[in-house]
Amino acid sequence: MLELRPNCECCDRDLPFDSAEARICTFECTFCADCVNGVLKGVCPNCGGGFSTRPVRPTHLMAKYPASTTRVLKSQGCAAA
Repeated sequence: MLELRPNCECCDRDLPFDSAEARICTFECTFCADCVNGVLKGVCPNCGGGFSTRPVRPTHLMAKYPASTTRVLKSQGCAAA
């Protein structure tokens, strides 16, 4: 099951579980659409893979399967990607 991480690893933008702006790679590295389309140029800085729009978990399942609250942030941000 996807963790549904709460933020962009580059800019720390909040990405709620139902965000249409969240992008993930096959390792669930999570970034916002602005960072993916801009500075990252569609390539994950962690694994070198591409991105897909993160699926939205149905609201009625959030109580049973909550999103992660652990924020992951690249210490150097997007600029060093």
